[in-house]
Amino acid sequence: MKRILTGAAVIAGIAVLAYGALVWMIVRPAPPLEPGPIIRIAQGDIQTGIDTNNTGILQANGIPFAAPPIGEMRWRPPAPAAGWTGVRDGRQFGAECLQPRSGSDEFINDILKGMGLNRVQRHLASISFQSGGEPNESEDCLFLNVRSSTTGTDQLQPVMVWIHGGSHQTGSGSDGVYQGNQLVENGVVLVTINYRLSVLGYLAHPALSADDPRGVSGNYGLLDQMAALHWVRDNIAAFGGDPNNVTIFGESAGAQSVTEIMASPLSDGLFHKAILQSGASSYNANGLTTAIDGRLTMHQAGIDFFEGLAPPEASAADLRAVSADTLIAQTRKKPELGGYALPTVDGVVLPRLIGESIGSGRIQNVPILAGYNADEATLFYDSIQRPTLLVRNFPEELPDRLTYMEEIYGAEDASTLIGLYGLDDPETYQRAETDMLGDDMFGVHMRYLAASNGAQGQPSYLYHFTRVPPSRSQTIGAFHASEILFVFDSHSPIAGLTEDDKELTSAMGRYWTNFAATGDPNGPGLVHWPSYAPATDQWMTFNPSIAVQAGIRAAKLDVLERAMVDRIAQAVPIITPQEEEGGVLVADPQAELPRLAP
Repeated sequence: MKRILTGAAVIAGIAVLAYGALVWMIVRPAPPLEPGPIIRIAQGDIQTGIDTNNTGILQANGIPFAAPPIGEMRWRPPAPAAGWTGVRDGRQFGAECLQPRSGSDEFINDILKGMGLNRVQRHLASISFQSGGEPNESEDCLFLNVRSSTTGTDQLQPVMVWIHGGSHQTGSGSDGVYQGNQLVENGVVLVTINYRLSVLGYLAHPALSADDPRGVSGNYGLLDQMAALHWVRDNIAAFGGDPNNVTIFGESAGAQSVTEIMASPLSDGLFHKAILQSGASSYNANGLTTAIDGRLTMHQAGIDFFEGLAPPEASAADLRAVSADTLIAQTRKKPELGGYALPTVDGVVLPRLIGESIGSGRIQNVPILAGYNADEATLFYDSIQRPTLLVRNFPEELPDRLTYMEEIYGAEDASTLIGLYGLDDPETYQRAETDMLGDDMFGVHMRYLAASNGAQGQPSYLYHFTRVPPSRSQTIGAFHASEILFVFDSHSPIAGLTEDDKELTSAMGRYWTNFAATGDPNGPGLVHWPSYAPATDQWMTFNPSIAVQAGIRAAKLDVLERAMVDRIAQAVPIITPQEEEGGVLVADPQAELPRLAP
């Protein structure tokens, strides 16, 4: 017996030592990149670093693509970046943009628990997330990062520019999940970017508009994104990238940003293809000086934001005198205004509603690859507590919720939605509302964009990502953003990968980079992905088996699309600047939105 106890103690001791070694490996700081070649760009010379996982890949991080938006440059369009003398070290990321961070730890813990990770895995994952300490953040944050395997060669490769998500409020291009090498190993040059966030990126205010030569304010984060594309056009060839073959891609707010860039006349010629993962700004009806029912104008939202910080008649200089830390703290005090730190229709950067631009073909139509995940709203329903974003409040009791559905959608369409989703079951209606919310927030927009783009003569490819975490105890399904790990091959070793997951990861990476290269995701060894047409309604499904499927959630999306189009049509004469004929304002004759459902 003593021998058994001694053996058990030895085994336990070894396990503790192994666990401690694993924790140490997670928390130890990453070694600095070994120096690679020095590359000359328009701003000066930059020292690249050799990637630690693939010595054939060079990194050039923390490159300023615009002037620091600080002091007098806060809440102004980005200005050109200054050059430098000597050699700039590109082996470290630049500062992240200032952003609200409250609640992020709880959100991460909810994901880890929902994925069905055991206690040990969750502990290791938490250590991993916390090991970096407080992030380096600053108003001086307009940096981008480049990964390339072809610097110094004559053969230029396609370029993929990643726009991170985070509701336009959080995130950075240096987030670890975007640092995988799969896309670069497939033959592209990868660029990840920062852009101004939250109130520093999107606040509008009458004083700021009066101080701007264009007479508008807001949209600074969107202008940053386009400034980064200007930098790519002018400099990416030095890293082996082809400035004439640029794909913009992003997820969630990053995908919404792609539609915003597509809808802005300022983006003409800056990109050639687009990939949108779970996001399009079709619902965005923010107006600078006008508002739909139940919403504030963006100017009024800006005035309300400064309540207690500056008087309504404050000048632009007064607003810029408020410290950045105070501004971020104010976002926590004014959570009801979070929905206004977003892009706005200002008549200049965004001439009209995004949804109107999509439906009428007034976007930069290019080849598109787009899609969404099967369980998008599992991470959002607890905070939203309703099946649609068309309205802000919902009754608490189920019978009242069902009656309210009729007010929103009409009796016939409400009855269809209630039946298709099972919204009337007292035992499962919240799960059903979660399913509908995911389609309402993401699915209907992706399909509408693809169909509209096809109607303008450009190919679109739709996908539906349905792979769920392999744990039997998982509860969040194919959750929002889960496909990112497969696109970048940035899986955590803590969660573990099946062989099917590895094959799915490789296939998605090849589809994405094939599309970036040619505008067509297909290639040798891959299941053929047909271009989208409403008549056939064919999507590619990733589950992790890969197959073409027609009519995904078609009846549900048809009803949601009718409601979406009606919402946009109602908002157009209020928000979109109208043309004047003989002193009479008339609606834009091209603003009628087609219904593109199969």
